[in-house]
Amino acid sequence: MQILIAFVVGLVFGIGLIVAGMTDPARVLGFLDLAGLWNPSLAFVMGGAILVALPAFAIARQRQRTLLGAPLQLPASTRIDRRLVLGALAFGVGWGLAGLCPGPALALLAGGDGKVLLFVMAMLGGMGIFEVLERVRRPT
Repeated sequence: MQILIAFVVGLVFGIGLIVAGMTDPARVLGFLDLAGLWNPSLAFVMGGAILVALPAFAIARQRQRTLLGAPLQLPASTRIDRRLVLGALAFGVGWGLAGLCPGPALALLAGGDGKVLLFVMAMLGGMGIFEVLERVRRPT
């Protein structure tokens, strides 16, 4: 049952990304082009997401389990460190170069676009490199 619910939630999320225009690299790059023809439409999408997320996180902080009964795991650290900043920079550079971030790229993957496939492969490679570096940093 949890897998079915996860699938439905992911499907709704993907459809939301498509409807909001987050899967259109030209629109995303227009949003990131502050010095050129800036397209502010995605600022409204992000603002709406923040308005939904704030009360949801406030409620989640008061719970020990998800609505389906699984343990609720929220980040414990609020510290801004070098690793967080470097990760955010890498994410931002990738977003600015490709006009895609992970969620929209996965939503577009079914379309078979070679550029999206290359982006997802690079993203998975980056995740793999991170995992290897984490194991070196913190041996089990």
